[in-house]
Amino acid sequence: MRRAQLAIGVALVGLVVAAALLSLAWTPFDPGALTFPRLLPPGWPTVLGTDRYGRDVASRLLAGAQVCLYVGIVSVGLAALAGVPLGILAAGLKGRAGDALLRAADVAQAFPALLLAILLAGVLGPSTSSAMIAIGLASVPQFLRVARAASLVVLASDFVLAARGCGTSRWGIARSHVLPNIAPVVGVQASVSFAMAILAEAALSYLGLGTKPTTPSWGVMLREAQNVWFADPLQAVWPGVAIALAVLGFNLLGDGLRDHLDPRLREELP
Repeated sequence: MRRAQLAIGVALVGLVVAAALLSLAWTPFDPGALTFPRLLPPGWPTVLGTDRYGRDVASRLLAGAQVCLYVGIVSVGLAALAGVPLGILAAGLKGRAGDALLRAADVAQAFPALLLAILLAGVLGPSTSSAMIAIGLASVPQFLRVARAASLVVLASDFVLAARGCGTSRWGIARSHVLPNIAPVVGVQASVSFAMAILAEAALSYLGLGTKPTTPSWGVMLREAQNVWFADPLQAVWPGVAIALAVLGFNLLGDGLRDHLDPRLREELP
């Protein structure tokens, strides 16, 4: 069952990646072109119909996968680059210094990502960049806590004690011993955070705080669909299904990686 979850997660994530790569080279029609009559039903040549502006829905879904992956990669990368070193540092600090860093992470985690996005949108203007920064900063505390917990286990191991006895510096221990050993845990957290980043970007775009309306995005498509909900509910179904499958895929991938990389759980795999 756990292997099946991992396989389904890999398949769904692969589908999103394939859609993004395909849209870089080809889409059935120009995602931004007002080519057809508005609100055409699914048929040929518009397989999923057209939106209220006459744009091909299938082409916009494919192009929206690019935004999905772009936001996830940048925001999760930003969170990991900031959170993992801070987590290792918090694990190495003793006494009040380590506690102060954890309390700062608690304060940051209590700050809503939506409020941060509103502040950034007021300063930078609504854009994909401001959404990525807001999502990334809001995810730093999760990476900090995960990295700290894993680092504490590594720092208490015998090989780290031996490295200290040989005179290896703290930086050397962190680089050569701690970081390689916590990488699988950080990878699992990255997969889960990727799913949350996709959902957050869609929510921010739906509220008008993320991707600009001229850019194909699943959140933007949902926002535009609310104006024609009763006339054509499929306008909301397509991007909603795409978001749900992408989030499900990355969550299943994260769960599957955790089960596969954890030796205790690996022994229980059927």
